[in-house]
Amino acid sequence: MTDIEALRCILQKYKRIAVVGLSADWSRPSYFAAKYMLDHGFEIVPVNPKYEEILGQKCYPDLLSIPGSVDVVDLFQKTERIPPFVEDAISIKAKVIWMQLGIVHEEAAATARSAGLEVVMDRCMKIEYARLFGGLNTIGVNTGIISARRPRFVVR
Repeated sequence: MTDIEALRCILQKYKRIAVVGLSADWSRPSYFAAKYMLDHGFEIVPVNPKYEEILGQKCYPDLLSIPGSVDVVDLFQKTERIPPFVEDAISIKAKVIWMQLGIVHEEAAATARSAGLEVVMDRCMKIEYARLFGGLNTIGVNTGIISARRPRFVVR
């Protein structure tokens, strides 16, 4: 299976995403990505001990506290903090470890793969979903807002 086919399969098959490090700050990438995925039919389970609720969803302090199954563990964490989250993902029988843009941890990925999990590194789930299922346009994001005004950053 090619990389594109694997990503498409993951995004079609798995719908419950635990977002580790999800912030309640609307300007943070984790919030933007989680909101986009929530708006596109995914169930988002926030994991952050700082909050009770994010995006109208109950927030959990860690992966082990989440009731029920989790399909994808989406990691918005510094690279050096990845291994314990991979161990917890294995413990809860997640299907996929997804490390966001800029996050690559080969040792943790090997651990996850040897436990039977699929691994995605250095990719944004929101961007990949939009790219593969029709949410990107020439300026990068289909906002759903129709306007005749040209964005200021478009250069001719």
